[in-house]
Amino acid sequence: MPLADTHCHLFFESFDEDRAAVIERARAAGVERILTLGVDIPSSAASVEQARQYDGVYAAVGVHPNDAARVWHGESTLAELRALAQTDEVVAIGEIGLDYYRDYTPPDLQRSVFVAQLLLAAELGLPVSIHIRDAVADALTIMSDWTAELRARGNALAAHPGVWHAFGGTEAEAQKAIDAGFLLGIGGPVTFKNARERQQVVAALPLEAMVLETDAPFLAPHPHRGRRNEPAYVRLVAEKIAELHACEVEEVIAVTSQNADKTFGWRDIV
Repeated sequence: MPLADTHCHLFFESFDEDRAAVIERARAAGVERILTLGVDIPSSAASVEQARQYDGVYAAVGVHPNDAARVWHGESTLAELRALAQTDEVVAIGEIGLDYYRDYTPPDLQRSVFVAQLLLAAELGLPVSIHIRDAVADALTIMSDWTAELRARGNALAAHPGVWHAFGGTEAEAQKAIDAGFLLGIGGPVTFKNARERQQVVAALPLEAMVLETDAPFLAPHPHRGRRNEPAYVRLVAEKIAELHACEVEEVIAVTSQNADKTFGWRDIV
């Protein structure tokens, strides 16, 4: 099975000088599926354009909680996202969610923007990629309520609603997300030498609950920590998970790539 990087941001300026080379390095490392996500309308549009330009690259469109106060204009923003999301290159709504760590957007506005985008995802039948920072309780409540409503309405999205991106929570929090149908995005921080608690949690989670990600250009795994991250490094995440689970890296790649396929459906649109 090929590797999949289910979360990165290729639109960032740090990739402007060598974006094509970055994607080629990913392919050389066995990464055949890359999901690049927007954080506002311009970056979402750029992500769609990059997905059109490069084979194996897919896009997600959305408004990040830290950008919501700056860019959210209600129905007009939602209409722009809807138009972008209906292009063939888009396989998810994201990056969306809640972030109470940063004081960029009032929490009540974050919650309303998050719910609005979840409803858009339900309307379009697209999974979501969710950012959660210092807001786990509120986020899990909203996620669970949303998937319960999907199930009640017989929406097929309930089977594979999306990913908790950059998961760094507890086993109990992971189980609540899994119960709601979500996968957990595991990235570079699991490789950090001082990440023992995170590693213990990941070791306890089933591979069937995970997908691999980089969050490039951020959160580069060891031994690249502190430098620009890129999709090729997702293999280092797979290798660390294999070590934690005492299994072959091929098993980690096979299971997590299948999880990504089921969620994003990109095997069906190649």
